[in-house]
Amino acid sequence: MTLPYRWQWRLERWKNAMRGFFGGEQQPRPKLCPVCGALVGINATRCHECGANLRFSLAALGKKLSGVFGDNEAPITTALLIANISMLGVSWLSFAAIGEGGGLNILWGLVGEPQFRLGATYPLLIFYRNEWWRLITAMFLHAGLVHIGFNMMALMQFGPALEEVYGSARYLFLYVVTGAFGFLLSAGTGHFSLGASGALLGLVGATLAITSKRGGVYMREIRSRLITSVAILFLLGFSGFMAMDNLAHGGGLAAGFALGKLFVDRKPMNVKETRIAYTLGWLAGIVVIASFILMFLHFRDPLPGRG
Repeated sequence: MTLPYRWQWRLERWKNAMRGFFGGEQQPRPKLCPVCGALVGINATRCHECGANLRFSLAALGKKLSGVFGDNEAPITTALLIANISMLGVSWLSFAAIGEGGGLNILWGLVGEPQFRLGATYPLLIFYRNEWWRLITAMFLHAGLVHIGFNMMALMQFGPALEEVYGSARYLFLYVVTGAFGFLLSAGTGHFSLGASGALLGLVGATLAITSKRGGVYMREIRSRLITSVAILFLLGFSGFMAMDNLAHGGGLAAGFALGKLFVDRKPMNVKETRIAYTLGWLAGIVVIASFILMFLHFRDPLPGRG
């Protein structure tokens, strides 16, 4: 059976991208610098215009990711989506290993010791054992399919647009910082928490900041809808109808709004701006990787109350 044209095109892109990853033979051709867009030579390893490393940089990695996933504008959003879904699978396997993964737990019942071992926020461990990495790992954990479903729909609604506005590097920095700040505020008041919603409220806060800098009916309409949605979310949290962490939400929202006011509403346009942006992106990426490494190193540590 012949595949639809769209799928033929997508498979061809995947094959070409995978050949690039694993060293398959490709026709040599000039390439574009993923940072500044300058045309560089076939064998060039560094851009002659901006000095970016063409093989080992966040920009180059983003370019390869966009080729694999067929999305040139939002590779970080795609990577975040995959990371969150993957960690839900790890969480479910952890619960299944202790006999608690059956029934309807997969929908909203994945809460307990395995999640704390995988890096959910736990005030005692953060402030007294200095396990600050939990502020990062917790934003990739979810309590089940319902939880991650709502959060990933929000990610795909706000993520690609903001990644296009700020560029992948600053967008990753925004996501990580706002999520961590929300969890810090939550843990500082004694809350246990997990989920991507603090970081997602950070994206909402940045969007509100962008609309506040621009006039026009369309911007006012977007701002009004966002404020209404946020108000409803917080009311649901205060009502106790759903288990929501309003402090993590509020911290992420405030941090996102502050960064949105600070950031220029466009991609970097010169060498200095590009270097600053990719320094922020690399910093955020290294913090995420280091946090997961620390989580695995401490996975079997005794929890409070256990021997």
